[in-house]
Amino acid sequence: MIKAAYEVLQPAGNHSFLVRTFGKTGFAAPYHFHPEFELTWIVKGSGKRYAGNNMADFSEGDLVLLGPEVPHCWKLHPGVKNARSVVIQFTADFLGEGFFSRAELDQIRKLFQRSGSAIQFVKRTPALVYEAIQALTVGKDNFKNLVRLLEILQQLAVSKEYVLLDRQRLTSALSPANQARINLVFAYLVEHFRKEVSLNEAAAIAGMTPNAFCKYFKRITRKTFMETVTDYRVNYATQQLVQSDKTITDICFDSGFGDISHFYKMFRSKMQASPLQYRRQFGAHL
Repeated sequence: MIKAAYEVLQPAGNHSFLVRTFGKTGFAAPYHFHPEFELTWIVKGSGKRYAGNNMADFSEGDLVLLGPEVPHCWKLHPGVKNARSVVIQFTADFLGEGFFSRAELDQIRKLFQRSGSAIQFVKRTPALVYEAIQALTVGKDNFKNLVRLLEILQQLAVSKEYVLLDRQRLTSALSPANQARINLVFAYLVEHFRKEVSLNEAAAIAGMTPNAFCKYFKRITRKTFMETVTDYRVNYATQQLVQSDKTITDICFDSGFGDISHFYKMFRSKMQASPLQYRRQFGAHL
């Protein structure tokens, strides 16, 4: 059974934060969560990013700050051979209890508050911090690395060039037990939406009867379970239509739909265009 894994992190050598570089195998990490903040920079690679209740494409240069307990993972597109990411992780009190409550750090504190929605930095902002992030991966001076991290956070804190990926933060107000329960269900969706998805299996993962699970899921997400499955599948199909030369029939089945007519109906309902019209509009470069 696929589960949203709880990741335990421990900086080495009594350091206050953790910096790691991952190759292609790092993108195989399951949908997971942890109590630390996480800043992830995609140096190379493309695919789908899952952050909270948001699913979106990512590519080289993607820069995202995740708040504590926000479940997430990055999945490479099939056929991507080279990939690399830099991940910086730290706790809310990594510089001591109450450090970020000081007036001089007001903007960073507000950044941390926004990060519960998962923040993607866009336009010019990522380029402003790439050099400092790269320096963190090779820097040997611990004091300079700490100052670099604070400068990175301040640069991000003052930027207006960002997108909140999970604006509704549907699970943030839930108890820890309910967060863990719904995260298990989303982990199941992330790993299975392109295959056969079972309502009964999802309900069993949540430890509920199918009827109780349907009511629970809609109360939390404001969508039915199958509406959410369809959203994931259509989202994946749009990427395939734009970035691949696969036939529409192949994309239909590769995205998890079992019937071409149902695929056309659901796609048009969500995107206000047929798959062929969507490809002609956004995939003309193919």
